[in-house]
Amino acid sequence: MSLVEAKKEARKLARARRAEAHEKYAGLGGGLFIQPFIQSLHPAPGMVVAGYVAKGDEADPAPLLQILAQHGCDIALPRMSAAGEPLAFIQWSLGEPLVAGRYDILEPTGNVERLPDFVLVPLLAFSSNGHRLGYGGGYYDRTLQGLRHQKPETIAVGLAFAAQEVTNLPVEAEDQPLDWIVTERGARSF
Repeated sequence: MSLVEAKKEARKLARARRAEAHEKYAGLGGGLFIQPFIQSLHPAPGMVVAGYVAKGDEADPAPLLQILAQHGCDIALPRMSAAGEPLAFIQWSLGEPLVAGRYDILEPTGNVERLPDFVLVPLLAFSSNGHRLGYGGGYYDRTLQGLRHQKPETIAVGLAFAAQEVTNLPVEAEDQPLDWIVTERGARSF
């Protein structure tokens, strides 16, 4: 089986696992990640946290972003400029409008681009050595590679349900690893 085929099969299995975990935790209000993130990563006022707007059964960072904004962190959300390009992180405040962008993902309407201290990364699956399985477009891989060149201290944090952990993932050379994973069971660095 080729690496492309292996990733396609892994995505199919991972989507089912994530959907099941999302259903299990959907009634808890989405605050599962607040305590593990704050206690382990120690975000300070003035730091820039790049989040995302959850789509479907993705782990929802909205409650965490709200707490971080109240704590004095600056929040940014991703905007896709074009296929094959890295994401831009645009400064955003709670309550500001969002518009549907590529793939119907909600994006900020502002123009102030920020270099984040933390990048919250959505994912389908993650491995015990910090690799993640995304959706196949390479947006976060390109973005993290560029950020790590511009601002090496940028920390990539996957948000996921613990059930999304797998033993092994097919990995390509351009796949960017996570620095941390935060689940409902806690946070861990790689």
